[in-house]
Amino acid sequence: MSLQLLFDALALGGIYAIAALGIALIFGVMRLVNFAHGQFIACAVFALIVPSTDALAVLGLGALPAPVLVPLILLIGAGLAVAAEALVFRPMRNASPVALMVGSFALGVALQNLLLVLYGGRPKAVSLWAELGQPVQVGSASVPLLQLIVIAAVAVILAGLALMLRKSRLGLEMRAAAEDFTMARMLGVRSNRVISGAFALSGALAAVVALVLVAQTGVADVRMGGQIMLVAFIATVVGGMGSLSGAVAAGLGIGAASALLQAGLPADARPFRDAFLYGGVILVLLFRPQGLFAPVGAKPRV
Repeated sequence: MSLQLLFDALALGGIYAIAALGIALIFGVMRLVNFAHGQFIACAVFALIVPSTDALAVLGLGALPAPVLVPLILLIGAGLAVAAEALVFRPMRNASPVALMVGSFALGVALQNLLLVLYGGRPKAVSLWAELGQPVQVGSASVPLLQLIVIAAVAVILAGLALMLRKSRLGLEMRAAAEDFTMARMLGVRSNRVISGAFALSGALAAVVALVLVAQTGVADVRMGGQIMLVAFIATVVGGMGSLSGAVAAGLGIGAASALLQAGLPADARPFRDAFLYGGVILVLLFRPQGLFAPVGAKPRV
């Protein structure tokens, strides 16, 4: 594997891993696949620009300096997710898993239509941190500076989350809730605190993905969260529903496989890269339908 291909695989896999982790955090404590997660990503993107139906976006919050902008967008993503939990999912907490899933679909559609009303349906050109596209020579590879920042940021985020889950009170409560929510509540774990914390982390991770996507593509589109939501959900399933480390590993693996296929397939076959990728996903699930890293003794939440 060339050095250039290694950087491509790490950067793409890192984005998928962060997106999958956002899905897995909610599933771990609520057994809910939050299909509105993709719209959380889109909302964080559109929070950068001034509401308008023009094709060329005018930066609003996006014009702030990066040290101010990044934590602010993370806060907006976390706040949106916590508000969604309080207003939509908390009243439905005792509903069936199917009802929760339908509720998440409905929330996603509502958020998408809100963006359509405020910004219109046309994709918008957004110039955010254009200077990060400058190439940097790393050994034999010429790597965009943004790609190096993405790889470093993903590593820091994953290490920070791992430390938080192992050392902090909230992290320990989340892990206990993921193992057995009923028993955790009997032992004094506050369900509202744990679930709100999981949603806040998930929303902040959605905002991280949003910043990377808009900086890479230079486009804001109300449908831009859908594709990465699909990949994140697949990574969560392949990694093992309820396994945070499995979601991260599968996200990295899917990103690496996508980059390898893009580089290795003949030019005529590259448009069908996703068909080969998802064919491999099917093969994995045929042999490991529970996922590669499914938690031992995992069982449905009552």
